[in-house]
Amino acid sequence: MRRRDFLKAVGMGSAVLTVPGCAQSASRRLAKGKPNFVFILIDDLGFKDLGFMGSRYYETPNIDKLAGEGVVFTNAYSNAPNCAPTRACLMSGQYTPRHGVYTVGTPERGQSKLRKLIPTPNKTELDSKIVTIPEALKQAGYSSACIGKWHLGGKAPHRPVDQGFDVAFERRRRSHFTEDGEYLTNKLTDEAIKFIEANKGGPFFLYLSHHAVHTPIQAPEHLIEKYKKKKSTDAHNNPVYAAMIDSLDQNVGRLLAKLDKLRLKDNTVVFFFSDNGGYANATSMEPLRGSKGMLYEGGIRVPMIVRRPGVTRPGGVCDEPVIGIDFYPTMLEMAGAPMPSGKILDGVSIVPLLRGKKTLNRKAIFWHFPAYLEPYNKKQRPWRTTPAGAVRQGDFKLIEFFEDGKIELYNLKDDLGEKNNLAETMPEKAEELHRTLIEWRKSVDAPVPTDKNPDYDPAARMAEKNKI
Repeated sequence: MRRRDFLKAVGMGSAVLTVPGCAQSASRRLAKGKPNFVFILIDDLGFKDLGFMGSRYYETPNIDKLAGEGVVFTNAYSNAPNCAPTRACLMSGQYTPRHGVYTVGTPERGQSKLRKLIPTPNKTELDSKIVTIPEALKQAGYSSACIGKWHLGGKAPHRPVDQGFDVAFERRRRSHFTEDGEYLTNKLTDEAIKFIEANKGGPFFLYLSHHAVHTPIQAPEHLIEKYKKKKSTDAHNNPVYAAMIDSLDQNVGRLLAKLDKLRLKDNTVVFFFSDNGGYANATSMEPLRGSKGMLYEGGIRVPMIVRRPGVTRPGGVCDEPVIGIDFYPTMLEMAGAPMPSGKILDGVSIVPLLRGKKTLNRKAIFWHFPAYLEPYNKKQRPWRTTPAGAVRQGDFKLIEFFEDGKIELYNLKDDLGEKNNLAETMPEKAEELHRTLIEWRKSVDAPVPTDKNPDYDPAARMAEKNKI
């Protein structure tokens, strides 16, 4: 799909300037010394949940401005369709089979009688032996902070401060309002700004991991009233969710303004990313299929911006597929930091894309999700997803469902909404991608669940599927 066709398909219009190829090098270079890193991770932000990505209801002028100053990646993917594995992949630079964090909590979600297989056991903590991004950057003189959601272990030795971060700030209760009634997104930004001010001499790595826009769907009342009065012009129509995004945008603006005020903009690389697709009960991923918890595009394709003044050309758009594990090697290269001894990185640095190269010449990108996720609305019955794996190679994407070996093949260039399964009409291509997926699983020792669940009840499964 040509760039203009893609932007039209997802409703971006001309909100983002289009540039031939990926972003190209500008004449101005970064300030001397190692760059600072600000990584803004949003929880459950859908592919089209921003103005520059096509929404006509949500208002995100500050994030749109960031997009206009950096590079927008139109084919950016999280490593999993839900939060914990994506974060483990990001921090480790490794695919899920290497660290064993496949899902959130137990992989045996939902009713046992509806599960055909016994899913692969899941880890809920990131192994302390894994060298994380902040640990690798520390060797290059970086100070680091984890502000917000960690979700990779709450006790030693798995806390952020045990795994390389110098500073950590986490919420204390499941709410978007603090004990004092302050909106959490504001509070996290306050803490992030404190860290920047204290470390303005650099170099620093700020991992600002917002809890928004994850459930519970809560927002400041004045912003909710604003969107109640606004007429919806597309599939986005939830005023509370819109208010959450508005608050998030305002706080991104505050953070970027602080970088400007401290004269850190020119030597700070800003990454903006989401941990997975959006929550379908609050927002819409149209024209993508699926949502959070699925290996369809709506569950794993996410908004992504990189701004590196002096390197990224403002208004750049890059179509090359990239994935969460790519951030680790990217930051190592930008920082001039050495590869940790014995470290295996599955990702690839995207620095060449930022400098104008059109492709990474990577064979494929992969997903491995050997767990169950129960539905959160009627359309998803009986399962949001059953154990599955996927591969994207070029324009083609294949999904394999482990319960029955079902294969689905899509040409994303022609079928962004994954409506036309080509597995039967293009058997050779399906076989090629399936073979690539199997070979990759062998290379990373990925466990595929095969043991039958003795509690499985086919009749109960069918009855659940047929519920209205």
